[in-house]
Amino acid sequence: MRLAGILVVCLTIASSALGAPITTGSLVDEMADMRRLSQFPSPSYRTVQFSSYDHQSTVPGGEKWFGNDDGFGNEKIPNFETVLTPAQGSKPGEYLMCHVDGPGAVVRLWTAKIAGTVRVYLDNLDKPFYEGNAEEFFLHPYDPFLPGSGLTREQLTGPFYQRNAAYAPIPFAKLCRVVWIGNPKDTHFYEIQIRKYDEGAEVKTFSADDVKTNADSIRRAIAVLTDPAKNFEYRSKKEAAPIEAKLQAKGTVESLKLEGPGLIERLTLKLTASDVDLALRQTIMHIVFDKAPWGQVQSPIGDFFGAAPGINPYTSVPFTVEPDGTMTCRYVMPFKQSAQIIFENRGDQEVTISGSVLPDNYTWDDASSMHFRARWRVNHDLVASGNDTMGAQDLPFVIARGQGMYVGTAVMLLNPNCVPTSWGNWWGEGDEKIFVDGDVRPSTFGTGSEDYFNYAWSAFDLFTYPYCGQPRNDGPANRGFVVNYRWHIMDPLPFRSGIAFYMELFSHERTEGFSYARLSYLYARPGFMDDHVTITNEDVRRPALPPTWEPLPHFGAVRWEFKACEDIAKGPTNTTFVQSGQWQGGKALVWTPQKTDETLRLTLSIPEKGDYVLNLACMYRPDGGAFRAAIDGTPVVFNGKDSVSLIAPYHVISQLVSGIVTQLKEGEHELVLTPVEAGKPIGLDFLAIRKK
Repeated sequence: MRLAGILVVCLTIASSALGAPITTGSLVDEMADMRRLSQFPSPSYRTVQFSSYDHQSTVPGGEKWFGNDDGFGNEKIPNFETVLTPAQGSKPGEYLMCHVDGPGAVVRLWTAKIAGTVRVYLDNLDKPFYEGNAEEFFLHPYDPFLPGSGLTREQLTGPFYQRNAAYAPIPFAKLCRVVWIGNPKDTHFYEIQIRKYDEGAEVKTFSADDVKTNADSIRRAIAVLTDPAKNFEYRSKKEAAPIEAKLQAKGTVESLKLEGPGLIERLTLKLTASDVDLALRQTIMHIVFDKAPWGQVQSPIGDFFGAAPGINPYTSVPFTVEPDGTMTCRYVMPFKQSAQIIFENRGDQEVTISGSVLPDNYTWDDASSMHFRARWRVNHDLVASGNDTMGAQDLPFVIARGQGMYVGTAVMLLNPNCVPTSWGNWWGEGDEKIFVDGDVRPSTFGTGSEDYFNYAWSAFDLFTYPYCGQPRNDGPANRGFVVNYRWHIMDPLPFRSGIAFYMELFSHERTEGFSYARLSYLYARPGFMDDHVTITNEDVRRPALPPTWEPLPHFGAVRWEFKACEDIAKGPTNTTFVQSGQWQGGKALVWTPQKTDETLRLTLSIPEKGDYVLNLACMYRPDGGAFRAAIDGTPVVFNGKDSVSLIAPYHVISQLVSGIVTQLKEGEHELVLTPVEAGKPIGLDFLAIRKK
């Protein structure tokens, strides 16, 4: 806590130092400074992104607008700003990734995979400040400068290096130029986000000693970013104002009103109801600043905190969701005259809300102060697709006129696709396309939805970082309910006259019944207008998968033969069934062995002799057990391990484990499971076999 307090003091001094130059240290101090986001930046800047997006996508709505050749290699048009020297045979070429004149700062780097090397120039084109492995630069840009700083890559991993992205600010005074040296036939995914400051901004260029010089600031930032829920120290010295509300079915309650000028530094809420998951979607929060006719914040309470449906625990810089359902928001909310919090119950059950706001004094600046905004929207029953006649589509997140700054995104999806593998049920091939002010083409043009959310390769594991995360993903693979978030704390997008943020809905396979809820978080000056439509009862209907499904042998599951585990299980009587649309056929088998020498046998019918891949769909849960497996007395290694643990911290998840069995003879065989520990449930959905 003491470290966090020192950081807050430093941030306060930095923000009040008029005319202070922009340095590596000042940018590091911004990494957990939430108040800064509520003021239009001075000096002003424009955030742009250079990426390996499909460079055939030149005309909005044109023939190649949904092109997807974005870094795999062999693109018809190289994925760069320009070709400096083309590759010839085994000799690599040189390709310009970005060139920015004037003052600026690199604030985010991302890659899924990139071959070759890069040369990075800051101010001086005669000598690169970095020359070396491209992938290392994109994932660990501070590593070459760690010697002598007392810092390690391990310390930076998580707070500065977040999944496939790096938030390691690199300021420059005059110029930034990045050149890739490689063969465009090789993989070269990349994104480079840069703040382009107004001319005249005083910026001190990054130097090799900056990490060492600013090591203390970096450590303070690490402390907050690593555990914001514990280490974020609020500046307000006021007492929290309590929130207590009881809403009858279809009822509305104004639970809090504050007189201005002032700001809300922290908002904490918890709901209780007979069906909490449904209440979190059907209880709408309206936050109205300065007597606006409609709330600048309009969202189901659960979705507002970036993890829905239900309680999906995670912590990040602006939001924390605790396992007990306590939810905290740290986006600050300034107001000039008043702030009201109104809760509206669209459901048929009684809902109780408790919590608080932490208010603080604030001086409203008519030239730069902005209101916080977060307006939820959803489209149900979409058809997700990518390659058929009615294929990919641009989904609007926010389209608006006015001045402000974009600071975050959360999506809450329902994906009923029936392919059980990521290659097949993946929903996120689509790119973000963000038009700012007078953009003719997007100044931020991405390479895929997961790339925008800082991960790669359709990953389905659960993860949380300070600025990005996937706190829910039900499976198998990317099927079911999915939540992704990304907070633009270091890389906000200021706009002076308007913003239009679209994300393509582009899936591997045509998927009917797709639901796509989303929130755009931003700050805006008075006079801002957006395309929000009031939330309807249909919008907040209970989200649900179809009651049953059957896995399809498509894409990554080609030639798979599926059997429901309950149909091929033999042995114990201490089994039950769990029923929901998450499981094949609408139900899954749960075996709770009472002794470690018990066995459960799954019968396999092998059509011909050969080597086979076994894919077992398992139920992961907080109280899950573990098992070992053997076939015909020979141990089966699943996912490279001798035993399979079925523990998931907070969720019930369906995921596949895979193993290879060699030289199986034609005929009947038994896959025999034995528990590692008695009394722990082992959930099994289906078994799929495929000949290698």
